[in-house]
Amino acid sequence: MLKDGVEASGRAAEIVAAGGIVAFRTDTLYGLGADPFNHDAVRGLRALKGREEGKPVLVVISDRDVSGRFIARRSKLFDALSARFWPGALTLVVAARGEVPAELTAGTGTVGIRLPADEAVRAFVRACGGVLTATSANRAGEPPARTAAEVAHAFPTGLDLIVDGGAARSEQPSTVVDVTGAAARLIREGVVSWREVEGII
Repeated sequence: MLKDGVEASGRAAEIVAAGGIVAFRTDTLYGLGADPFNHDAVRGLRALKGREEGKPVLVVISDRDVSGRFIARRSKLFDALSARFWPGALTLVVAARGEVPAELTAGTGTVGIRLPADEAVRAFVRACGGVLTATSANRAGEPPARTAAEVAHAFPTGLDLIVDGGAARSEQPSTVVDVTGAAARLIREGVVSWREVEGII
């Protein structure tokens, strides 16, 4: 475990580039970070977490323009909601480009992406290549970790590094909204209320 800072970011970047898995504090809860374009790394992450089949793994990005690496086609819904809520705790589910690994999309052809509200988190993601998986740091069916100690308890083995960024800034996860169709569809309500989303769409 390393305290969040330059040393931790550098070590995490090396681990992610080598196909490893790190845990880090996002702008909401703690997440598990791996290179989303590394098939083996994402498979390893899913196995570690016990991720159910058919459930995609969401990603966080360092900068708004990085979203183009994942999106097959932009929509007016995506543009409107990302303009209003990014950076922020809104994960937008979009149609994935062909090169996005099936291990990430779980065969759905879609991927959830978010631009975190916390500049320190964005800097960490930028150091790790601009994109990271950010599925919650817990085993499937267990509560998400809110501290580095809780991450260590949940994963006594299997992680290459835990970055201690302090306690989570939120009691809730991000809100997840599917914008692949003609109308936005709420998948999970979290920090951003569905009422706020409806106010934009």
